[in-house]
Amino acid sequence: MPSTRRKVRRLSKRDKIVLAVMVAVPTLIELLFVWLPTLFSIGLSFTRWNGLDLTDIRPAGTDNYKFVFQDYPPFWPAVEHNVLWLVFLALIATPLGLLLAVLLDQKIRGSRIYQSIFFVPVMLSLALVGIIWQLFYQRDHGLLNFLLGTSGTPAAVDWFGDSNVNIWAALIAATWRHSGYVMLLYLAGLKGVDPALKEAAALDGANATQTFFRVVFPAMRPINIIIVVITIIESLRAFDIVYVINRGTNGLELISALVIQNLVGEGQVIGVGSALATILLVISLVPITFYLSRTFGKEAKES
Repeated sequence: MPSTRRKVRRLSKRDKIVLAVMVAVPTLIELLFVWLPTLFSIGLSFTRWNGLDLTDIRPAGTDNYKFVFQDYPPFWPAVEHNVLWLVFLALIATPLGLLLAVLLDQKIRGSRIYQSIFFVPVMLSLALVGIIWQLFYQRDHGLLNFLLGTSGTPAAVDWFGDSNVNIWAALIAATWRHSGYVMLLYLAGLKGVDPALKEAAALDGANATQTFFRVVFPAMRPINIIIVVITIIESLRAFDIVYVINRGTNGLELISALVIQNLVGEGQVIGVGSALATILLVISLVPITFYLSRTFGKEAKES
């Protein structure tokens, strides 16, 4: 039989122009609004500047970083709170999202409705989530104190105002949103698991729990990696909710909030704020690099 060769269509001049524009425009936008400001911020972290007069920028070497690590009181509490945020999301919010996904993956009546209910918080910004939970946590008229029977009494707890408990109250509010996001990702992962794997496990005598942890969960490894990276990044970029509550002070210090405190408003210290932003960028690059290396490393092995 004569071999049939597929004709490869050559790109016309117009096609090349369209492709060039489609690549160039997003790249230019990314360059102007992401990379140039990032490089500018890194550069400012090694300077002293009042944020107004460009002629007043003076070199400072690593003084801003030394100040942050040694003489800036809120920094290390903010690091501890970010670590606490990560641990809480990893051990509470993420397993809760997985549990919801497993339950809703069953053929139960109204599953779509429940999925929509749990996913609604994901569509809300963390700033709006903070406002909603302020109504819940309010000292005098909040729903929680009302349910506890302490509303309007001296025993009422100021959940967002008390520095001993506000970090936990904020974490619960963040969990409300994060667990819905994790649920959605795991639902997608569960739909992609080959049913033959479950059938084979059942034939081998495995019960539902053993099948999930020994067969289904390992089969969702790509989803697991994505969720680990997302959880780490969410813990680092947490900002909106604490800034809505009390601008990230009085027990709610986070690195991202310290960045804004030093870059915006009265008493701004551009060099210190830029140094904090650079530190946050470097920390954030760790999970991103891990994810990219695992993804592209796997593709290279398969090819």
